[in-house]
Amino acid sequence: MPTHDSTAAPETGSAGPEPYLPPATQPVRTVVWVMHLALPMLGLWLLLAQPHLNARWQDNPAHFWLINAVAGISLVLGALVSRSAARRADARLLLVSLVFLGSAGFFFVHGLTTPKVVLDGPSHGFDLSHPVGLLVAAAFAFASALPLGERAAGAVLRSRNLLRGALAALVVGWGAACLVPGLTPLSARPPAHGADLGGAELLAVALYGAAAVMVFRLHRRRPAAMLISLVTAYALLAEAVVAGMSHHNWHLSWWLWHVLLTLAFAFVAYSAHLQFRREGSGAGLFDSVALSATVRRMRGEYTQALEELVTHLRRREDGRAGDGTGAGVPVATRLAGKFGLTEAQAAVLDRAGEALATERELSGRLAALVDLGNRARVGLPEAELLSHAMERVRQAYGDVRISLVADGRVTVGSAEYTERDFPGGGPIRRGGAVLHPLTVKGRLAGALAVPVGLTSQDEALAATLAAQLSISLENARLYRELEGLFRNYMSPDVAQALLADPRRAELGGELVELTALFADLKGFTSFSERVAPGEIVDMLNRYHGVAVPIVLAGGGTIVQFVGDAMLALFNAPARQPDHARAAARAALAMQEAAEEIAAGTPGYPRFRIGINTGPALVGNIGSPQLRGFNAMGDCVNVAARLEGVAEPGTVVIGQSTLDRIGPGAKVQPLGGLSLKGKEHPVHAYVLSGLT
Repeated sequence: MPTHDSTAAPETGSAGPEPYLPPATQPVRTVVWVMHLALPMLGLWLLLAQPHLNARWQDNPAHFWLINAVAGISLVLGALVSRSAARRADARLLLVSLVFLGSAGFFFVHGLTTPKVVLDGPSHGFDLSHPVGLLVAAAFAFASALPLGERAAGAVLRSRNLLRGALAALVVGWGAACLVPGLTPLSARPPAHGADLGGAELLAVALYGAAAVMVFRLHRRRPAAMLISLVTAYALLAEAVVAGMSHHNWHLSWWLWHVLLTLAFAFVAYSAHLQFRREGSGAGLFDSVALSATVRRMRGEYTQALEELVTHLRRREDGRAGDGTGAGVPVATRLAGKFGLTEAQAAVLDRAGEALATERELSGRLAALVDLGNRARVGLPEAELLSHAMERVRQAYGDVRISLVADGRVTVGSAEYTERDFPGGGPIRRGGAVLHPLTVKGRLAGALAVPVGLTSQDEALAATLAAQLSISLENARLYRELEGLFRNYMSPDVAQALLADPRRAELGGELVELTALFADLKGFTSFSERVAPGEIVDMLNRYHGVAVPIVLAGGGTIVQFVGDAMLALFNAPARQPDHARAAARAALAMQEAAEEIAAGTPGYPRFRIGINTGPALVGNIGSPQLRGFNAMGDCVNVAARLEGVAEPGTVVIGQSTLDRIGPGAKVQPLGGLSLKGKEHPVHAYVLSGLT
C-alpha cells in the first residue's frame, strides 16, 4: 500500500515538546530556501530600478506556448489531486485540486488572449486573466491550509460538485467575456499603462503568504516532501502576483512572473514525479497533504488490510485458505486493487504479511509460555493446572495434547510409550506430531504432543513449553506432598499459611485476643503404669482421633500435643468473631465423643478441659534452627490451670470466656479459685451446655 510521510498528529497547536525538525526545516536549510525565494524579488527590484536593464522582448507564439504549458501542468496536477481527493474523501485535497484547476483555467484564457491568436491586439482580458486566476486560486489555497474540523470538512465535501461547477462556470464565462469581441469591455484594448485589479492583487499575496505559513507549520508537525513543495509553490505564486503588478508587458520584469508560474507548478510536479518513482504507484502521491482525520482513517484501513492478510495466511497454514479470500482472488491481489499497489508492491505486501503472520504466531506462543509460567503458581491443583495449560496452549500451538503416565506407560492416541521410547530424554516424531517427554524428578511423568513446526524456532518453543510444563507439574506434585506432610504435623491453618507465604515462619508474633483450650486425660499416669506401651498409644490415638476433627471443624488450631495433653487456639492464626463460643462448643463435643469411647472401654482415663479467653502473643517461638507455632500469655496459663481443677468429663471456663459467650451458656459457678501463679482468685464455671 502507498507510503506517506504523514502522521496522525493534531493540526492545532498544543503545549508540549518542540516538534521534530527534519533536514528540510533545519535553520540553515531554511535560510538557504528563503534566500532562493528572495532572488526573484531582488531581480524584479533590479529590473524596475534600472530601466535600461528591463529590456523589451515580444514573442507572441513563445508566450502562447509557455503559458499553455504551465496551464497544462496545472491541469494535470489538479486532475491527480482531485482523483486522490475522491479516493480519500478528503476536503483539503479537494481544495488543493481547485487551486490547480482554477489556475489552469484562467491561464488557458490568458494564453488564448495573446495578441494575434484570437484577438488582433492586446485586451483587458489579456492583462487581467492571470491576476484574477491567481486571486481565485489564492482563496482556495488559503482555505485548504486551514485546520478544518470534521463539520467543516464534511460541508466542503458535500459542496464539491457545487464548487467545481461554480469554478468551471466562472472560467468559461470569463473566457467568453475576454475572447468574444464586443461582448464585454474585457475584449477591448486596455489603457497604455495596462489594466489591473485596483490593489486586489495584494489580497492574493496575503492569502498565498498565510497559506504558505500554515502549510509550513503542518510540515513541521508531520514532515513530507509534498508539503514543502506546496509551501514553495504558494510562495512563488505570491511572487508571481507581485511581479505581474509592474504592468511592463513584454519586458523582462513581465516575463519574470511567467517564469515564476512555471517554477511553482513544475516544482510540485517534480516532487510528485520523485515520489512516484520512489513508490512505484500514484495512489498515495498526495496522502501527506490530507487532513489528520483522513490520515488516521487511512492508517486504520492499512491496519485492517494487514490483519486481513495475516488472518488469511494463518488460515492457509491451517488448510483453510479458501475462507474469506473473496471468490478465489488472492488477498494480496485484492488489497493491491483496493490501495492502488503495483505488482512489485503487492509481492512485497505478501512477503510482509507472511513475516508478520510468523511474528504474530511466535509472539502468541511466547505469550502462552509466559502466561503458563505466571499461572502455574504454588498451590494450584494438578488437574486445574493441566486444564488451564491445555486451554491456553491450544490457542497458540494448535492441536496440542497432554497425557500422563499410568502404570508406567503414557498413552497418546492409540500408541503407548515408556521411558525407553524417549532416547536421552529428547522428543520423538510420530506422524504429524512431535512427542516431548514430561518429567518429574527425572522420571517420565507424561508426554506433550505438539504439531510438527515449520521452523527451528517452532521446535525450540515446543521444547521450552514441555520443559515449562514439566516444572509446573513437578511443582504441583511437590506442593501436594508438602501440603500432606505439613498437615500431618501441624494444624491445617498453620500449614496453609506457611505454604502460601514461607515468610510467616519467621520468629516473632503479634498480640491477639484468643480463646485457649487445654485438654488432658485424668488418670493417664496410673493407666500408663498398668498397661503396655502399645495400648497407651492406641488409647491416645482413639481419643485424639475424635478430638482433632472436632477442633478443626470448629475453626480451632491445634498447637501441640504433650503426652496426653492437647492445646488448641481459637481466633489464631485464622480470625473468628465468635471464638469463645466456638471453643466451648468444641469442648462439649469432645467430652461427648470421649464418653462414648470410655463407655466401651472400662478403665480408660477421661478428658478434662479448661478454657479461657484473653490477649496472648501468637507466633513462631524457638530458635533459627528449630521453632514452633505457639501462644504465650496469662490467658493461656489460666486455661491450663482451669484444666487442672476440672473433674474428669467436665469443661471449666473462665469469667472472660463466659462474658464472650453471653447468656446462652449453661454453667455452674465454682466461685473464686486460687490458682497457681495468680495473686487474686479467678472466677470459674463448669460449662454444661449452650443454647
